[in-house]
Amino acid sequence: MTEAIAFEPTPLERDATFYVAGHRGLVGSAIWRKLEAEGFTNLVGRSSSELDLKDREAVIAFFRETKPKYVVLAAAKVGGILANNTYPVDFLSDNLRIQVNVLDAALEAGVDRLLFLGSSCIYPKFAEQPIREDSLLTGHLEPTNDAYAIAKIAGIMHIQAIRRQYGKPWISAMPTNLYGPGDNFSPTGSHVLPALIRRYDEAARNGDASVVNWGTGSPRREFLHVDDMAAACLHLLENYDGPSQVNVGTGSDVTIKELAQIVADAVGFEGETEWDISKPDGTPQKLLDVSYLADAGWTSSIGLDEGIRSTVEWYRANALSLRG
Repeated sequence: MTEAIAFEPTPLERDATFYVAGHRGLVGSAIWRKLEAEGFTNLVGRSSSELDLKDREAVIAFFRETKPKYVVLAAAKVGGILANNTYPVDFLSDNLRIQVNVLDAALEAGVDRLLFLGSSCIYPKFAEQPIREDSLLTGHLEPTNDAYAIAKIAGIMHIQAIRRQYGKPWISAMPTNLYGPGDNFSPTGSHVLPALIRRYDEAARNGDASVVNWGTGSPRREFLHVDDMAAACLHLLENYDGPSQVNVGTGSDVTIKELAQIVADAVGFEGETEWDISKPDGTPQKLLDVSYLADAGWTSSIGLDEGIRSTVEWYRANALSLRG
């Protein structure tokens, strides 16, 4: 694997127009908070009802009007395994259109720096662990979300093509499993960590004697707090310029059983945890190699215990509206 390309640090102008596509989502909202905290004074965001990114003419008109200097493309159609497996056409078509429209409009508008956000699902199902950036396109994808993955791979290729053809210092970042404020805690659509938080919190409130989780609890997963992700995005925009997508994670993982215990402790659940081994475990391990990121000068700072505790606090403060 070629070494990460770092360039002379060039701080972004804090008063320049900065468009965050998907600013109300888990990642986009965290990036918005980070940029505000770092003194950016001209942030631009549009909800999907205000600007449908699948509408090419509307997107082009928006860029011509706002003329952003910087862009983070965090907008995407996302969902869990069930949704991805049931509606692959939607996930492929919608994400391709969002990406092509935003990237074409940004190119026409002369956007200086752009960061495209993907997902670790772009890598082959049986990629060597920890997963390096050069594992991309070396094997078969996970069939349940291959349509979404293909769309994100197309986005990476689009960024690389723009770099080659137009010399733009645009980049891509691929986060590991993210969690934190603004996550999806719905019973049917959430990922493993928010699902565990909801399950254990309800059990603690109800005084339940036990909680039942799927599988054996042995698979290993990596988790990154979304505020760390936001910090990494800004760091990469100011310190990295290379054609390869950059993995963003912690470089360490835990078993699902260990994760469940951290959540149980965070919510104050004192009962027993049972494991339904008749249910599937999924992939044994999914861990990103974050050497590129370290070479670019950034490492995560929010520990898993600390991050889960603060996420539980946020969930409890917003639980009624989330369930509503």
